[in-house]
Amino acid sequence: MNKIPLFMNEDTQNVCCDLCPNNCKIKNGDFGLCGVRGNKSGKAVIPFYGFITALAIDPIEKKPLYRFKPKTKILSLGFTGCNLRCPFCQNWHISQNTANHESQNERGRIMMPAQIISTALEHGTPSIAYTYSEPLVHIEYIIDCMKLARENGIANVLVTNGCVKKEAAAKILKYTDAINVDLKCFSAQTYKECLGYNISDEYLETVKDFIKLCYEMNVHLEITTLVVPDLNNTKEELNAACDFILSIDKKIPWHLTAYHPDYRWNAPPTDRGFLLSAAEEARKKLEFVYTGNI
Repeated sequence: MNKIPLFMNEDTQNVCCDLCPNNCKIKNGDFGLCGVRGNKSGKAVIPFYGFITALAIDPIEKKPLYRFKPKTKILSLGFTGCNLRCPFCQNWHISQNTANHESQNERGRIMMPAQIISTALEHGTPSIAYTYSEPLVHIEYIIDCMKLARENGIANVLVTNGCVKKEAAAKILKYTDAINVDLKCFSAQTYKECLGYNISDEYLETVKDFIKLCYEMNVHLEITTLVVPDLNNTKEELNAACDFILSIDKKIPWHLTAYHPDYRWNAPPTDRGFLLSAAEEARKKLEFVYTGNI
């Protein structure tokens, strides 16, 4: 499908992507750091439009969303690629494995937006979640699905790292009903050196701005932080994240979830006692704090 890419511009040598803080300058025949937004003969291309790596019916609480359409089912779509490189990624097999594009068709299938809506209607799910790997690097496809979902009375749910610039954020949040933002940590250095590409100081501020914009645009907002040993599991950092959420609204739900070893992070699982203690401390400031994976 010949879909015009958004937030990608062509110059004399490269395709420049302005979707997120990576600000990729993509050479001919190559892809941006997300692995899905590319340059073919000097033209911006999005060859993975409609490429779905996972399709499932989930409880909405699994997203996690605890205060939006509770006890309902949701159609969950997974994609490929990501604009971050978290070494503890729980879905790394689809988010971090984009180098070999020739093998992509072995790990997924093409589904047009109309097929997604038909699937949701067939299964009677009142919501669709764009989730698993980072959906926002597929912003063109997501918006097309969201528009069609709205026309059919289906709610749109984003599960995202929130690491896109304000113009892109505003464009997609216009069609978003609920969102869970993965606030990875509360350290600009960790975002840059561990989770990103060590090329931008903007990651944390971009995510904070995204969260604020969700709230300002009246999108139902919940936030998740995976508490990872030797990365973000200090009382000081979690308190700082809690205070940031409090500065927006004490009623925003915060999910503190336990890390289990996966991908490239060599650390023991999150200590259960520490996680429960951190949640109890956060409840002194926030009304809705939940713990998961313990």
